[in-house]
Amino acid sequence: MLSTSARLLRLVSLLAVRPAWTCGELAERMEVTERTVRRDVARLRELGYTVDSDPGPWGGYRLRPGTRMPPLILDDEEALAVAVGLREAALSGALGGDQAALSALLKLRQVLPKRLGDRLGDMDAAFVQTPRSGEPQVAAGTLLELAAACRRGERARMAYRDWEGRASVRDVDAYRLVHTGRRWYFVARDVARGEWRTFRADRVERVQPTGRAVEFTEPLPDPALLVSRASATGPYAVLATVRLPVPMEQALRSVPATVGLHRADGPDATVVEIGGSSAEGLARYLFSLATPLRVLAPDSVREELLRRTRELTAANEEAST
Repeated sequence: MLSTSARLLRLVSLLAVRPAWTCGELAERMEVTERTVRRDVARLRELGYTVDSDPGPWGGYRLRPGTRMPPLILDDEEALAVAVGLREAALSGALGGDQAALSALLKLRQVLPKRLGDRLGDMDAAFVQTPRSGEPQVAAGTLLELAAACRRGERARMAYRDWEGRASVRDVDAYRLVHTGRRWYFVARDVARGEWRTFRADRVERVQPTGRAVEFTEPLPDPALLVSRASATGPYAVLATVRLPVPMEQALRSVPATVGLHRADGPDATVVEIGGSSAEGLARYLFSLATPLRVLAPDSVREELLRRTRELTAANEEAST
Protein backbone atom coordinates (compact mmCIF):
# COMPACT_ATOMS: atom_id res chain seq x y z
CA MET A 1 0.00 0.00 0.00
CA LEU A 2 1.52 3.31 -1.08
CA SER A 3 1.73 6.18 1.39
CA THR A 4 -0.29 9.30 0.67
CA SER A 5 2.79 11.29 -0.44
CA ALA A 6 3.98 8.55 -2.79
CA ARG A 7 0.47 8.18 -4.17
CA LEU A 8 0.21 11.91 -4.89
CA LEU A 9 3.53 11.85 -6.73
CA ARG A 10 2.31 8.90 -8.76
CA LEU A 11 -0.92 10.73 -9.60
CA VAL A 12 0.96 13.85 -10.77
CA SER A 13 3.18 11.69 -12.94
CA LEU A 14 0.17 10.02 -14.58
CA LEU A 15 -1.65 13.31 -15.20
CA ALA A 16 1.47 14.75 -16.83
CA VAL A 17 1.86 12.03 -19.47
CA ARG A 18 -1.66 12.06 -20.96
CA PRO A 19 -4.14 14.84 -21.85
CA ALA A 20 -6.97 13.32 -19.75
CA TRP A 21 -7.83 10.34 -17.55
CA THR A 22 -11.17 9.06 -16.34
CA CYS A 23 -11.51 8.50 -12.62
CA GLY A 24 -11.82 4.77 -13.25
CA GLU A 25 -8.64 4.63 -15.32
CA LEU A 26 -6.66 6.42 -12.63
CA ALA A 27 -8.08 4.17 -9.93
CA GLU A 28 -7.15 1.06 -11.92
CA ARG A 29 -3.63 2.29 -12.71
CA MET A 30 -2.95 3.32 -9.10
CA GLU A 31 -4.74 0.26 -7.63
CA VAL A 32 -6.98 2.36 -5.39
CA THR A 33 -10.68 3.18 -5.26
CA GLU A 34 -12.28 5.99 -7.26
CA ARG A 35 -13.09 7.70 -3.98
CA THR A 36 -9.38 7.74 -3.14
CA VAL A 37 -8.63 9.27 -6.55
CA ARG A 38 -11.11 12.07 -5.94
CA ARG A 39 -9.60 12.78 -2.50
CA ASP A 40 -6.09 12.82 -3.94
CA VAL A 41 -7.12 15.20 -6.72
CA ALA A 42 -8.51 17.55 -4.07
CA ARG A 43 -5.17 17.38 -2.20
CA LEU A 44 -3.25 18.22 -5.40
CA ARG A 45 -5.44 21.28 -5.91
CA GLU A 46 -4.65 22.40 -2.36
CA LEU A 47 -0.93 22.05 -3.18
CA GLY A 48 -1.28 24.35 -6.17
CA TYR A 49 -1.75 21.95 -9.07
CA THR A 50 -4.45 23.12 -11.48
CA VAL A 51 -6.44 19.94 -12.15
CA ASP A 52 -9.59 20.40 -14.24
CA SER A 53 -12.41 17.86 -14.18
CA ASP A 54 -15.36 17.05 -16.46
CA PRO A 55 -18.60 15.72 -14.91
CA GLY A 56 -20.41 12.57 -15.98
CA PRO A 57 -19.49 8.90 -16.33
CA TRP A 58 -17.10 9.64 -19.20
CA GLY A 59 -15.64 12.73 -17.61
CA GLY A 60 -12.17 12.80 -16.21
CA TYR A 61 -9.24 14.77 -14.91
CA ARG A 62 -6.53 16.73 -16.70
CA LEU A 63 -3.81 19.22 -15.90
CA ARG A 64 -4.72 22.61 -17.33
CA PRO A 65 -2.26 23.53 -20.12
CA GLY A 66 -0.29 26.73 -19.89
CA THR A 67 -0.43 27.07 -16.10
CA ARG A 68 2.59 27.34 -13.83
CA MET A 69 3.43 23.94 -12.43
CA PRO A 70 4.79 23.16 -8.96
CA PRO A 71 8.04 21.18 -8.90
CA LEU A 72 8.27 18.71 -11.78
CA ILE A 73 8.27 15.03 -10.86
CA LEU A 74 10.48 12.76 -12.97
CA ASP A 75 11.38 9.14 -12.50
CA ASP A 76 15.01 8.01 -12.76
CA GLU A 77 15.00 7.29 -16.48
CA GLU A 78 13.14 10.52 -17.31
CA ALA A 79 15.55 12.62 -15.23
CA LEU A 80 18.53 11.00 -16.94
CA ALA A 81 16.99 11.55 -20.39
CA VAL A 82 16.38 15.24 -19.64
CA ALA A 83 19.94 15.70 -18.34
CA VAL A 84 21.46 14.06 -21.43
CA GLY A 85 19.25 16.16 -23.71
CA LEU A 86 20.22 19.41 -21.97
CA ARG A 87 23.89 18.45 -22.12
CA GLU A 88 23.76 17.93 -25.86
CA ALA A 89 21.76 21.13 -26.39
CA ALA A 90 24.33 23.15 -24.46
CA LEU A 91 27.31 21.68 -26.31
CA SER A 92 25.80 21.67 -29.79
CA GLY A 93 24.00 25.01 -29.74
CA ALA A 94 20.85 23.31 -31.02
CA LEU A 95 18.58 25.69 -29.08
CA GLY A 96 20.47 28.85 -29.95
CA GLY A 97 20.53 30.05 -26.32
CA ASP A 98 23.15 27.69 -24.91
CA GLN A 99 23.32 29.50 -21.57
CA ALA A 100 19.74 28.57 -20.72
CA ALA A 101 20.33 24.89 -21.44
CA LEU A 102 23.55 24.92 -19.44
CA SER A 103 21.90 26.65 -16.48
CA ALA A 104 19.02 24.16 -16.50
CA LEU A 105 21.45 21.24 -16.66
CA LEU A 106 23.44 22.64 -13.75
CA LYS A 107 20.30 22.94 -11.60
CA LEU A 108 19.14 19.45 -12.53
CA ARG A 109 22.49 17.83 -11.73
CA GLN A 110 22.49 19.46 -8.31
CA VAL A 111 19.28 17.66 -7.31
CA LEU A 112 19.84 14.33 -9.06
CA PRO A 113 20.32 11.34 -6.74
CA LYS A 114 23.96 10.24 -6.55
CA ARG A 115 23.31 7.09 -8.56
CA LEU A 116 21.94 9.16 -11.45
CA GLY A 117 24.75 11.70 -11.18
CA ASP A 118 27.24 8.85 -11.43
CA ARG A 119 25.47 7.46 -14.50
CA LEU A 120 25.50 10.85 -16.19
CA GLY A 121 29.19 11.19 -15.36
CA ASP A 122 29.84 7.81 -16.98
CA MET A 123 28.04 9.02 -20.11
CA ASP A 124 30.11 12.22 -20.17
CA ALA A 125 33.25 10.10 -20.11
CA ALA A 126 32.01 7.74 -22.83
CA PHE A 127 30.34 10.17 -25.27
CA VAL A 128 32.42 11.77 -28.00
CA GLN A 129 30.96 14.69 -29.90
CA THR A 130 32.31 15.51 -33.34
CA PRO A 131 33.91 18.96 -33.12
CA ARG A 132 32.40 21.56 -35.41
CA SER A 133 34.65 23.32 -37.92
CA GLY A 134 37.71 21.61 -36.46
CA GLU A 135 37.39 23.52 -33.19
CA PRO A 136 38.74 22.00 -29.95
CA GLN A 137 36.00 20.58 -27.75
CA VAL A 138 35.48 21.50 -24.11
CA ALA A 139 34.67 18.67 -21.69
CA ALA A 140 31.10 18.74 -20.40
CA GLY A 141 32.28 18.38 -16.80
CA THR A 142 34.60 21.39 -17.12
CA LEU A 143 31.81 23.47 -18.63
CA LEU A 144 29.52 22.62 -15.71
CA GLU A 145 32.20 23.47 -13.16
CA LEU A 146 32.75 26.87 -14.78
CA ALA A 147 29.01 27.50 -14.94
CA ALA A 148 28.66 26.57 -11.25
CA ALA A 149 31.39 29.04 -10.27
CA CYS A 150 29.68 31.81 -12.28
CA ARG A 151 26.28 31.02 -10.81
CA ARG A 152 27.56 31.01 -7.24
CA GLY A 153 29.65 34.15 -7.79
CA GLU A 154 32.73 32.78 -6.09
CA ARG A 155 36.48 32.74 -6.46
CA ALA A 156 37.97 29.65 -8.09
CA ARG A 157 41.47 28.25 -8.57
CA MET A 158 41.98 27.38 -12.20
CA ALA A 159 44.66 25.37 -13.99
CA TYR A 160 45.01 26.85 -17.48
CA ARG A 161 47.16 26.30 -20.56
CA ASP A 162 47.55 29.30 -22.85
CA TRP A 163 47.83 29.45 -26.66
CA GLU A 164 51.59 28.76 -26.46
CA GLY A 165 51.03 25.70 -24.28
CA ARG A 166 52.32 27.33 -21.09
CA ALA A 167 50.63 25.98 -17.95
CA SER A 168 49.66 28.19 -15.01
CA VAL A 169 47.48 28.11 -11.91
CA ARG A 170 45.63 31.29 -11.07
CA ASP A 171 42.86 32.55 -8.81
CA VAL A 172 39.93 34.06 -10.72
CA ASP A 173 36.61 35.62 -9.78
CA ALA A 174 34.13 33.80 -12.01
CA TYR A 175 31.66 36.03 -13.88
CA ARG A 176 30.17 34.66 -17.11
CA LEU A 177 30.39 32.00 -19.83
CA VAL A 178 30.12 33.19 -23.45
CA HIS A 179 29.45 30.97 -26.45
CA THR A 180 30.40 32.46 -29.83
CA GLY A 181 28.93 29.66 -31.95
CA ARG A 182 32.39 28.16 -32.35
CA ARG A 183 33.88 28.16 -28.87
CA TRP A 184 33.09 28.63 -25.18
CA TYR A 185 34.88 31.43 -23.33
CA PHE A 186 35.14 31.94 -19.58
CA VAL A 187 35.07 35.59 -18.46
CA ALA A 188 36.57 36.25 -15.04
CA ARG A 189 38.60 38.77 -13.06
CA ASP A 190 42.22 37.69 -12.67
CA VAL A 191 42.92 38.27 -8.97
CA ALA A 192 46.70 38.64 -9.25
CA ARG A 193 46.54 41.06 -12.18
CA GLY A 194 43.42 42.86 -10.98
CA GLU A 195 41.91 42.93 -14.47
CA TRP A 196 39.16 41.28 -16.47
CA ARG A 197 40.27 38.44 -18.70
CA THR A 198 38.79 35.96 -21.16
CA PHE A 199 39.87 32.32 -21.15
CA ARG A 200 39.12 29.66 -23.72
CA ALA A 201 37.13 26.99 -21.91
CA ASP A 202 38.78 24.16 -23.87
CA ARG A 203 42.14 25.22 -22.38
CA VAL A 204 40.91 25.03 -18.79
CA GLU A 205 42.36 21.84 -17.30
CA ARG A 206 40.92 22.02 -13.78
CA VAL A 207 38.62 24.24 -11.74
CA GLN A 208 38.63 24.11 -7.95
CA PRO A 209 36.06 26.18 -5.99
CA THR A 210 37.42 28.06 -3.00
CA GLY A 211 34.09 28.78 -1.33
CA ARG A 212 34.97 32.47 -1.12
CA ALA A 213 32.13 34.68 -2.34
CA VAL A 214 33.10 37.77 -4.35
CA GLU A 215 31.34 41.07 -4.90
CA PHE A 216 31.86 42.87 -8.18
CA THR A 217 31.91 46.65 -8.24
CA GLU A 218 30.25 48.72 -10.94
CA PRO A 219 30.66 49.24 -13.78
CA LEU A 220 30.73 45.60 -14.83
CA PRO A 221 32.12 44.72 -18.26
CA ASP A 222 30.06 43.44 -21.19
CA PRO A 223 31.17 39.76 -21.38
CA ALA A 224 30.30 39.39 -25.08
CA LEU A 225 32.23 42.55 -25.95
CA LEU A 226 35.28 41.38 -23.99
CA VAL A 227 35.26 38.06 -25.87
CA SER A 228 34.80 39.78 -29.24
CA ARG A 229 37.76 42.08 -28.64
CA ALA A 230 40.01 39.33 -27.34
CA SER A 231 39.22 36.86 -30.12
CA ALA A 232 39.49 39.51 -32.83
CA THR A 233 42.84 41.04 -31.92
CA GLY A 234 45.07 38.46 -30.40
CA PRO A 235 47.33 36.93 -29.69
CA TYR A 236 48.19 36.85 -33.42
CA ALA A 237 51.47 37.05 -35.33
CA VAL A 238 50.02 39.58 -37.80
CA LEU A 239 47.37 42.25 -37.26
CA ALA A 240 45.81 43.87 -40.33
CA THR A 241 43.77 47.07 -40.50
CA VAL A 242 41.34 47.32 -43.40
CA ARG A 243 38.70 49.83 -44.45
CA LEU A 244 35.36 48.67 -45.82
CA PRO A 245 33.29 51.30 -47.69
CA VAL A 246 30.08 50.18 -45.97
CA PRO A 247 28.26 51.14 -42.73
CA MET A 248 29.03 49.30 -39.50
CA GLU A 249 25.94 47.07 -39.69
CA GLN A 250 26.88 45.79 -43.16
CA ALA A 251 30.55 45.38 -42.20
CA LEU A 252 29.56 43.16 -39.28
CA ARG A 253 27.74 40.86 -41.69
CA SER A 254 30.91 40.48 -43.76
CA VAL A 255 33.35 40.26 -40.85
CA PRO A 256 31.73 38.98 -37.59
CA ALA A 257 32.55 40.65 -34.29
CA THR A 258 34.42 37.51 -33.19
CA VAL A 259 36.77 37.85 -36.18
CA GLY A 260 37.47 41.59 -36.27
CA LEU A 261 37.36 44.68 -34.07
CA HIS A 262 35.17 47.32 -35.73
CA ARG A 263 34.97 51.11 -35.51
CA ALA A 264 32.93 53.46 -37.65
CA ASP A 265 34.81 55.71 -40.08
CA GLY A 266 32.00 58.13 -40.82
CA PRO A 267 28.46 57.04 -41.64
CA ASP A 268 29.38 55.01 -44.74
CA ALA A 269 32.65 53.27 -43.90
CA THR A 270 34.07 50.95 -41.24
CA VAL A 271 37.65 50.25 -40.17
CA VAL A 272 38.27 46.69 -39.01
CA GLU A 273 41.28 45.15 -37.25
CA ILE A 274 41.75 41.45 -38.02
CA GLY A 275 44.39 39.12 -36.60
CA GLY A 276 45.97 36.12 -38.28
CA SER A 277 48.89 33.72 -38.14
CA SER A 278 50.50 35.07 -41.35
CA ALA A 279 50.18 37.75 -44.01
CA GLU A 280 49.33 35.06 -46.55
CA GLY A 281 46.54 33.67 -44.39
CA LEU A 282 45.05 37.12 -43.76
CA ALA A 283 45.18 37.98 -47.47
CA ARG A 284 43.44 34.71 -48.27
CA TYR A 285 40.67 35.54 -45.79
CA LEU A 286 40.25 39.10 -47.09
CA PHE A 287 40.16 37.82 -50.66
CA SER A 288 37.39 35.37 -49.73
CA LEU A 289 35.16 38.20 -48.51
CA ALA A 290 34.50 39.19 -52.14
CA THR A 291 33.81 42.77 -51.08
CA PRO A 292 35.56 46.09 -51.81
CA LEU A 293 38.16 46.98 -49.19
CA ARG A 294 41.45 48.81 -48.70
CA VAL A 295 44.31 47.47 -46.60
CA LEU A 296 45.60 50.29 -44.42
CA ALA A 297 48.34 48.22 -42.75
CA PRO A 298 50.62 46.34 -42.83
CA ASP A 299 52.36 46.40 -46.21
CA SER A 300 52.91 42.64 -46.15
CA VAL A 301 49.18 41.91 -46.16
CA ARG A 302 48.53 44.52 -48.86
CA GLU A 303 51.25 43.07 -51.09
CA GLU A 304 50.00 39.53 -50.60
CA LEU A 305 46.45 40.61 -51.48
CA LEU A 306 47.71 42.37 -54.63
CA ARG A 307 49.64 39.26 -55.62
CA ARG A 308 46.52 37.13 -55.37
CA THR A 309 44.55 39.69 -57.37
CA ARG A 310 47.17 39.75 -60.14
CA GLU A 311 47.21 35.95 -60.30
CA LEU A 312 43.43 35.83 -60.64
CA THR A 313 43.48 38.55 -63.33
CA ALA A 314 46.23 36.78 -65.28
CA ALA A 315 44.44 33.45 -65.12
CA ASN A 316 41.25 34.99 -66.52
CA GLU A 317 43.15 36.87 -69.27
CA GLU A 318 44.74 33.59 -70.38
CA ALA A 319 41.34 31.91 -70.43
CA SER A 320 39.89 34.61 -72.70
CA THR A 321 42.63 34.31 -75.37
